[in-house]
Amino acid sequence: MALQPVILAGGSGTRLWPLSREHYPKQFLSVTGEHSMMQETLLRLDGLENLAPPIVVCNEEHRFLTAEHARQINKTPSDIILEPAGRNTAPALTLAALALTSGETADDDPVMLVLPADAVITDVEAFQHSVEVAGRLAEQGCLVTFGVVPTAPKTGYGYIKLGAPHSPEDQPDAANSAPHLLEAFEEKPDEARALEMLRSGQYLWNSGMFVLRASVWIENITRFREDIVEACRSAHGKSVRDGDFLRPDADLFNACPSESIDYAVMEKIAGNRATDATTPVVVPLDAGWSDVGAWSALLEVSDSDSSGNVVRGDVYASGMSNSLLIGQHRLLAAVGLDNVIVVETADAVLVAHHDVVEEVKDLVARLKELGRPEQENHLKVHRPWGTYEMLDSGSGFQVKRLTVNPGAALSLQMHYHRAEHWIVVHGTAKVTKGEEVFHLYENQSTDVPLGTHHRLENPESIPLEIIEVQSGSYLDEDDIVRFDDRYNRK
Repeated sequence: MALQPVILAGGSGTRLWPLSREHYPKQFLSVTGEHSMMQETLLRLDGLENLAPPIVVCNEEHRFLTAEHARQINKTPSDIILEPAGRNTAPALTLAALALTSGETADDDPVMLVLPADAVITDVEAFQHSVEVAGRLAEQGCLVTFGVVPTAPKTGYGYIKLGAPHSPEDQPDAANSAPHLLEAFEEKPDEARALEMLRSGQYLWNSGMFVLRASVWIENITRFREDIVEACRSAHGKSVRDGDFLRPDADLFNACPSESIDYAVMEKIAGNRATDATTPVVVPLDAGWSDVGAWSALLEVSDSDSSGNVVRGDVYASGMSNSLLIGQHRLLAAVGLDNVIVVETADAVLVAHHDVVEEVKDLVARLKELGRPEQENHLKVHRPWGTYEMLDSGSGFQVKRLTVNPGAALSLQMHYHRAEHWIVVHGTAKVTKGEEVFHLYENQSTDVPLGTHHRLENPESIPLEIIEVQSGSYLDEDDIVRFDDRYNRK
């Protein structure tokens, strides 16, 4: 039987601001190597037997980023299911299970390997071994979760209490290797309780990863949260295919309650021994796992210097210890501090003590309330055709650098409030301006008057770079009227 990966990629990662933004969240960051966290999630599946192409469930706003990150590592999802709005993990998994059991695939009851797109796992071999163990249990009808073997009394994680060994051959003292029945969940503890649980040897960290048949999930979510199932079933029933993407009906899905997999099902079946119900099982995982839920976690999973510092970018550090220092766009200098987090980006700098990094989430929420653009986008903004980067702005003008990917094109569009001037600095541009269609080469330019229909294309095999100068009374991105768009944007 094929193992069906289901990648849940709807997270926002606000605790990793300012690198993580609303429109470029945590799963697209490269935090431990050259690949993004989403790419690492896909790549660590290589080598598993009988593996089906993955299904990815993501926010509609991130659909092109998701597809591009998969394309860059030659991974083609069998489906990218778009959530019109974030409703947490239980509805996301329900959409995937419905897609897998609705006759659209050859296997109408696959074993799903459910993984968040934003976790770090350093020991891939150990991870794959645990997946194989969990897969065999899931084939028998068990609902399997992975419990991470704890290394410290963490207060930022939820915990799973182990029950009896799953089968007689699993020894009672094998809590760190053999499958156990799932006894109970316990929410994030205080420090004293976390230390007590660690010393008992009967608790594991809750990883948020699962292995189960699609029918087992549908059966249990229907049993406990029929309202979620019905909303998802209605939305899925009116799904529309849009190229690489599957779009559930937005209005119907937006009516779905928001709930996590743990709250909706797992906590309700923990400790279950009924023969007519699903058996919840925990497979211990000792594979260098971290959810990188805050900047302090990145310190733990990264290589540090002799003073305990993790340093990235153009950084000068003197007398620093146990600190994370990330500089992206200029020299970052830090002197004489201990246990601090400093993260510099083009438009924002975070400085925080190690002990309060969980509060970054509240800071981001406040920035959103204030309408600050720094919580939403970086200065470099990703689009399906490439990127644009803000270089300068002032009263009545903006200057951007546009990078158009080979073969890509912006929409045929017009603006009510701004004119544009394009200068080619690298590559060749195909320009549509009113009734004219012509090419521009390096150091050539053209004006696009206000109200003129226009399009910019890259007909070559190398990236096209354009400097765009906008002038007018209103310069926000919503002053775009699209007449034709190959990416089906509104």
